[in-house]
Amino acid sequence: MKLKIAAALLIFATSFSNAQNKLGTIDSEYIVNLMPESQVAMKSTQEYKLKLDSSFTIKVTDFNIRIEKYTKREKEMGVLEKKTIQKELTTLEEDLNKYKKNASMLLRLKRDELMRPSYKKLGDVIALVSIENGFTQVLTTTGNQFAYLDATLDITELVLEKLGIVIPEPTK
Repeated sequence: MKLKIAAALLIFATSFSNAQNKLGTIDSEYIVNLMPESQVAMKSTQEYKLKLDSSFTIKVTDFNIRIEKYTKREKEMGVLEKKTIQKELTTLEEDLNKYKKNASMLLRLKRDELMRPSYKKLGDVIALVSIENGFTQVLTTTGNQFAYLDATLDITELVLEKLGIVIPEPTK
């Protein structure tokens, strides 16, 4: 009985060792940048950035006007008035820095929100192409550094084809 169990385990283990892993690579950022919906999302992100920038510009202009007024009247002011205005200006400057930081974060969140459907679609198509072509693993080349990649493992063109995106001609 022990011999039969040992033989079964040996056969089972051998079947796993014979299974071939097929590895593929993909340049996901290249594909996302070519997707029409991503280009629309990027345009919307730029429009949102312009709105944030215009609000920031108004705040900076107001701050600069207040600094200019303070500078012109500084010599006529009393100590208490100077301290009060300096405190107001310091608070305004801190608010500007917070606004700038928050605007960057809001812009990043907006971009992520608008790009999420593109990445979801890409992920679904990568899974489909991988299954159709027998890939067990697909690595993205974006952001990673590989010493060597066999070009025959790259499924970027297969995914672009499945998405219906025409590969642009290389520019010289």
